[in-house]
Amino acid sequence: MKIAVIGVGVAGAYLLNQFSDKHDIHVTGFERMQEKDHDAVCAWATCKDVMAKYAKKCGLNFEDYVLHDGKNMRVDLNGDNYVDIKLKGMICYDKLKLIKDMIRGTEIKFGKAPKKDILESQFDLIIDSTGFHRNYLPRLEYEMWIPCVQYKVKYEPNNLPFDDFYLKSFPSMSGYFWYFPLGNGYAHIGAGDFTRKNHNYFVEEFFKKYKCEFIKKNGRPVRISPPSKSEPFTDNLKTIGVGESIGTVYPLLGEGIIPSTICADLFIKNYDNFPSYREQVLKYFNIYSLVFKFIMMKITGTFKLFKNCYDLLRIYNYMKNNEDRYGMQIKMFDMMKVSRV
Repeated sequence: MKIAVIGVGVAGAYLLNQFSDKHDIHVTGFERMQEKDHDAVCAWATCKDVMAKYAKKCGLNFEDYVLHDGKNMRVDLNGDNYVDIKLKGMICYDKLKLIKDMIRGTEIKFGKAPKKDILESQFDLIIDSTGFHRNYLPRLEYEMWIPCVQYKVKYEPNNLPFDDFYLKSFPSMSGYFWYFPLGNGYAHIGAGDFTRKNHNYFVEEFFKKYKCEFIKKNGRPVRISPPSKSEPFTDNLKTIGVGESIGTVYPLLGEGIIPSTICADLFIKNYDNFPSYREQVLKYFNIYSLVFKFIMMKITGTFKLFKNCYDLLRIYNYMKNNEDRYGMQIKMFDMMKVSRV
């Protein structure tokens, strides 16, 4: 069986690594960026314990990639109004290095984005892991996305703005600003805002206040529509979507590394059964639909605490029961404060 994996991000790299161990499968990766420009766009924050499990499946020790081990995340709600969240496994890691090590020894064609009809003539299966773009899947009738901008910067080690994770929530939870430490004075600084008003302004104001050396800038939209609103996952022929291309970003946090890896793992277990894969994705990510509904009510100003308290309680219970998965301590008081933003 010949498989093409289009897009070598976290999901694509995991797929290439795992499929390469199956002797009846020949897998080829395609990445539109040139190899020298290949980058891992996102803030590089994840949960150590969860990613360690998937790195181990790839024959890698995740500890080798950890850049910063978080202890506390301050969420700035409005000036003196803030929440300090105790962290329990949230880290920043060298995502690009992990991806490169995952794909070592696999066949990758960099600087290539083949047309779909060409791929169909050469491969038995095409996996769209192109993220937001979902270039090889049918267009969605409805989707929601947030524009984001991010900088990699460097500060003098004795002149850091923060020594741990910092978030600034925008009004109505339309987005947030982030500062994620990468160790040795490096950090990822960025923001995303649904209203397209706050993110660039706040980043520019932050740079005026905290001078730094600019290493790199990138920007891209992030899909927050859940899998239930990102169908179809397939073109009913040879192409199937995995990861962010089918909505595996947790809308509340904008987190996609672990969800996309989990989605890729689900596909590996069901690559010969599209209906089973679809069913398992919708089941696993079902809670994302409720979280998306909550976010959209906040953005549109239709969220009412009394009326929608049951939805908020369900989200709280989900995250409380999955503290180890999200790498943070979840408290109802904190969630209530955040929900009032």
